[in-house]
Amino acid sequence: MKYPFHTLERRSFIQQLGGTAAAGLLGAPLAKGAKVSAAKPAADSAPPRFGDGRDWFLEKRFGMFVHWGLYSILGWHEQHQWRGRVPRREYVKLADRWNPIRFDPDQWLDLLQEAGMKYLTVTTKHHDGFCLFDSKLTKFTTVNTPYGKDLIGMLADACHKRRIPLCLYYSIADWNHPNYPNQGRHHELPKPEEGDKPDWNAYLEFLRGQVRELCTNYGKIHGFWWDMNVPEHADPSINRMIRELQPDAVINDRGFDKGDFGTPERDYKTDDARAFSTRVEACQAVGSESWGFRKDEDYYTVGHLERSITRYLARGANYLLNVGPQPDGAIDPRSSAILREIGRWMKSVGESYGDALPATRLSRNPNVMLTRRGNTLYVHLHTVPMTDSVKLKPFTTLPRRAVLLNSNSELGLSTDLCPSDHQSRIGYLRVRGIPADSLTNSVGVVRLEFDDLDAALGRSAAKGNEDGNLIR
Repeated sequence: MKYPFHTLERRSFIQQLGGTAAAGLLGAPLAKGAKVSAAKPAADSAPPRFGDGRDWFLEKRFGMFVHWGLYSILGWHEQHQWRGRVPRREYVKLADRWNPIRFDPDQWLDLLQEAGMKYLTVTTKHHDGFCLFDSKLTKFTTVNTPYGKDLIGMLADACHKRRIPLCLYYSIADWNHPNYPNQGRHHELPKPEEGDKPDWNAYLEFLRGQVRELCTNYGKIHGFWWDMNVPEHADPSINRMIRELQPDAVINDRGFDKGDFGTPERDYKTDDARAFSTRVEACQAVGSESWGFRKDEDYYTVGHLERSITRYLARGANYLLNVGPQPDGAIDPRSSAILREIGRWMKSVGESYGDALPATRLSRNPNVMLTRRGNTLYVHLHTVPMTDSVKLKPFTTLPRRAVLLNSNSELGLSTDLCPSDHQSRIGYLRVRGIPADSLTNSVGVVRLEFDDLDAALGRSAAKGNEDGNLIR
């Protein structure tokens, strides 16, 4: 799947920035006698708002993803049935062992809030077809197990009580339903199994019925997260039904039309976009091998996850971070510890995200990302710092103060000429005294407080073009 990342062309940037200030910031020499305007630069970019109840999505921005189902009993992968070549007749027996007696939705939500997350997305039915909700359209559900309870209902009640937005994941591919046409395509069984009657139209009726159940039986929901439309079937009427039943629900792009937002996964795709012009929600798991619970998981470092989170939040995207609960319903200690560590970091640096706008375009330092709120500029050290200072070309004006949010400590500032800038003879803004060694497994964020950030940008543009110098 291709995601619509936005790249701003140099010519477009100049047009947006306007006049001679743009030329100065980008290094184009001014005509002799031309004056540099200190007019406000182009507005910092952000994805478009909906203008309705779905705007919650652009305000919450950091959420918890949960993959949970029968596969957690085996503790290997959420696609165990397919990847492990397990016959359906054997896999379905796991339902007789499903009894998550330690499941407590409030404990999940406590951890969500400790991690600084604002909403929850949970699997209601994964590719194996097992439903965590009480569906009248199949017996392959949690209520027909030793546990016997509607897990989605319990989660929905807890989310409503605590005013935490709930989004529901639903897999289109289904390895259990007799009408789903498994043909050996990606994420499908090699062929229909004994007793199957492949019929895509009949399966769509089943799917519509389950979507209606999910959108009518659990109060207000805030999102519908489709996955694995293997046949690439298009049918806008299905999302239209969701919108009629749940008007505040955002819908992703993996269903039957383009939906409301894109869904890059696990940093598989890299890009050079400085900001997203479309709505995006990236997703990543705390473990590198599985989204569901894995007994012998290879966990990402906290530093890697913080850098991944920063790469998206600082560019205006949302971010879902996934955990896979154990078969008993509790979230394992290692995953919990990772989320709590991220939560401590987010508590310190969270002001630099939220409603702060992407502003990386204001500096040509490739090792930082920028966000902005009014006259405050946030510098995100999303790559491991190589030195204890950061140079922010083309800035030449000192802010009032620089604060490392991670430790709430003040840092030094300088615009002295550096030897590497001897040709331009321009002293650029440097943030000094960064504790680089202590940030090797975290993302540092520096808050720069300006009296007038737009004026500072204008002065930097003017200084960069004195005597026709090019800023490189």
